[in-house]
Amino acid sequence: MQAMTHSLGKLLISAMLATLAGCTIVPGSHISSTPGWFLGEDDGSDDAEPLPNTVKTHAITTRVLEEAGQEKAEPAESLLEEPVNYDYTVGVGDVLQITVWDHPELTIPAGSMRSPSESGNWVHNDGSIFYPYVGKIKVAGLRVTEIRDLIAQRIAEYIENPQVDVTVAAFRSQKVYVTGAVKQPGAYPVTNVPLRLLDAINASGGLTEFSDWTDVSLTRDGQEYRLSLRAVYQDGNPAHNVLLKEGDVVHVARNDDNKVYVMGEVQQAQPVPMTRNGLSLIEALSASGGYNQDVADASGIFVLRRAPAGSDHLVDLYQLNAKDATALILADSFQLQSRDIVYVTAAPIARWNRVVKQILPTFQTIYYGALAADRVRDLDE
Repeated sequence: MQAMTHSLGKLLISAMLATLAGCTIVPGSHISSTPGWFLGEDDGSDDAEPLPNTVKTHAITTRVLEEAGQEKAEPAESLLEEPVNYDYTVGVGDVLQITVWDHPELTIPAGSMRSPSESGNWVHNDGSIFYPYVGKIKVAGLRVTEIRDLIAQRIAEYIENPQVDVTVAAFRSQKVYVTGAVKQPGAYPVTNVPLRLLDAINASGGLTEFSDWTDVSLTRDGQEYRLSLRAVYQDGNPAHNVLLKEGDVVHVARNDDNKVYVMGEVQQAQPVPMTRNGLSLIEALSASGGYNQDVADASGIFVLRRAPAGSDHLVDLYQLNAKDATALILADSFQLQSRDIVYVTAAPIARWNRVVKQILPTFQTIYYGALAADRVRDLDE
């Protein structure tokens, strides 16, 4: 199945390269210097075709960068709701250690051969425990302080001023599950110490070299939420370090398939893998040897990106005019996303519109094909 997935990916990329290679053979490298040059608003020397309504164009400017910074996803409001005072509630499977001071006959000693988890009072499937003089009492759903007071109240009929202490010797009733690109995937207990996202990741041995720390999913009560460890580690945003609850499933995605495709008039057209810290437009161009200054149109560096779900268009098309030296600063700040296509054209901007029309079907094929391949790989894992 994995071999078929990789073959599908290679076939789609080959089709994209062939399509775009044909698109670069467009005569003319002159670009009008008039103010209306952007995306087909030429001076009339070329007949510009209007872009499809499925494409929304953007010039890479400081405003675009500011908007991108403001669009950083924050966790859902429901994940930010936390109890004022966190306290563990006992559940089925937990083991309680009950001590009645000055009455060793009521306290089961742990001893050198038995740990507290082995010698304690196990909470049975009906949520109850049995204790001498007290009998059967329901403890599931109660805090240890409530269990302590309940036992002290009932045993007071037999012991004057009993001093009772209750602790959880083994936390077994509540778990969270960590899967994906971590060193030790598995189930980890929820204890009397609040368990947050970073705690669960650390308990699982930390991230692997193939982990995508910007793509962490949290499944709770059938609802999936998106989180980012990068926002916590690098940006210092504590909102993503959410408090985990019983039954939560944390999945860290892999990043070995996160790449952008650099094509057109560059020294080496190739996929460029994204690093853990992301990938800027200038980094992607540099990794491909930069654009070919002999034939490339420096004002025509484009980034094609799948529009967000629910948008009224299919593709966001970003353009960088690298003839302006200050644009290189913008390129260094413009962060690419997985599956972006960076294309450097040799054609005038007016004719680039025709190129966009030609590559749109291939763009959709690559996007949906890659999405299907990802799902197949997840099922295999």
